[in-house]
Amino acid sequence: MNHFISMMFSLLVFIGLQVSVESLERSTNRGYISELTVSNGGTWGSWGNKEMCPDGTYAAGFSLKVEADGTSDNTALNGIRLHCLSVFHRLSNSFHDEIPVQSGVGSWGQWTDVKWCSSGFLRAFMMRVKPIKAGTDNTAVNNIVFQCNDGVVMKVDATDSGDWGKWSKTCEGKGICGLKTRVQGLQGSGDDTALNDVVLEDDNKKIR
Repeated sequence: MNHFISMMFSLLVFIGLQVSVESLERSTNRGYISELTVSNGGTWGSWGNKEMCPDGTYAAGFSLKVEADGTSDNTALNGIRLHCLSVFHRLSNSFHDEIPVQSGVGSWGQWTDVKWCSSGFLRAFMMRVKPIKAGTDNTAVNNIVFQCNDGVVMKVDATDSGDWGKWSKTCEGKGICGLKTRVQGLQGSGDDTALNDVVLEDDNKKIR
């Protein structure tokens, strides 16, 4: 009897692991309509992996990794984290059920508190970027703002060098569901800039 129970337990664990792996694969490879981009991103660094919210969830909030002003080689914005919720948890404002996702992230700074849409999900973004200029402390992306489905624009206090670009196009689906970031690695004695650009993924399911 004990041997039978042990065999059944092992089988259940194996099935559970298979389901978990399959769910992860579905989340990573979930469909999307298009990529949301802006034209003022920097060109230094390498693109990280595309990271998606789990299937059935969308980005309802975001947080930023920021190195504050005050160093001789400041990097400003180092990372972007999306905070994903299902439609059910969004409607009930169950933020403790959020699932964070991020792509490549720089080495400096601290994460801000999460900024949540009051309703709906993130649908567009705009970046503040300092253009590359020889002989200065280049910082690339200094800030990013998001617009929610209800039209409210959300901003986190970050650094203020550079100029604001134009808005990305607006999501055609329920909301943003993933991201990919371009981050410059450690430069040693050279000029570090960390986050240079971001691409956001537009979900493939229309709002009903």
